[in-house]
Amino acid sequence: MSGTALVLVLSAALVHSGWNALAKRASSPLAFLWSSVTMAAVIFLPLSAGFLRDGLPAAAVPYVLGTSVIHAAYFYALGRALASGDFSLVYPIARGLGVGLVPVGAFVLLGERLSPLGATGVGLVVLGIVLANAAAGGLRRRPGAGKGTSAGKGTSAGKGTGWAVVTGVTVATYSLVDKVGVTHLHPLPYLALMGAGISLLLLPSVRRTGALRREWTINWPTILVAACLNLTSYLLVLFAFRLSKAAYVVAARETSIVFSVLIGGVWFGEGRLAGRLAAAGVVLAGVACVALAR
Repeated sequence: MSGTALVLVLSAALVHSGWNALAKRASSPLAFLWSSVTMAAVIFLPLSAGFLRDGLPAAAVPYVLGTSVIHAAYFYALGRALASGDFSLVYPIARGLGVGLVPVGAFVLLGERLSPLGATGVGLVVLGIVLANAAAGGLRRRPGAGKGTSAGKGTSAGKGTGWAVVTGVTVATYSLVDKVGVTHLHPLPYLALMGAGISLLLLPSVRRTGALRREWTINWPTILVAACLNLTSYLLVLFAFRLSKAAYVVAARETSIVFSVLIGGVWFGEGRLAGRLAAAGVVLAGVACVALAR
């Protein structure tokens, strides 16, 4: 994996775990996620106008439409997972599942073959995720932990895992779609159009919750911060897709799991930090292998 691609992906991982933590603190994660994505799309669309002077390339249309639908499902499932489960459990599941699925899909659909070192790295990332989930298995909410946020609303170790798995499947799916999509369209307009599509598709679900006005009243400064972070983190990944294999990019991106363990243990008081950090170390070892792979 090239040094440029690695820097892009590691930066994206840090930013990604940060805005996910902000969404976890929201009173309604889905309304928060929709608001931040919509604001980001409003910011990115004007910046993309220059790339679309000659119109949207026909070859890019199926990928833009497809990724919008898949990402809408991703954000919906992510919102449900964050609302019902511990951050340091549902985040590793959601992010880590793609590491195992993407190499298979990339081999079948894109003809990408991993080197022995790269395959070892992906395997270590998957192992680290399994260990992180095992460490979370006996977790119990400490009284008062996460009070005042959605992290404290009755979440526990086992809850949210189903939605986290759905989120992970969508991560693997959109990663494969976008790996090809950015070969037909520059990442900036690709991302901007995707954000607009997500906003339109999720609007009915968000309106049904009735939480949008309340979320903006309570969390509007945080929403603006997240708007600058969420699509920006994925823009870095889209550029990395142009420089490296999909499986390597997805695996290296999962250093965000290490950040999620620290955030969950320290910020949200979810406990069992030592076991989760040990598992995170395995993930880092896997990422190191991916970084050295060709």
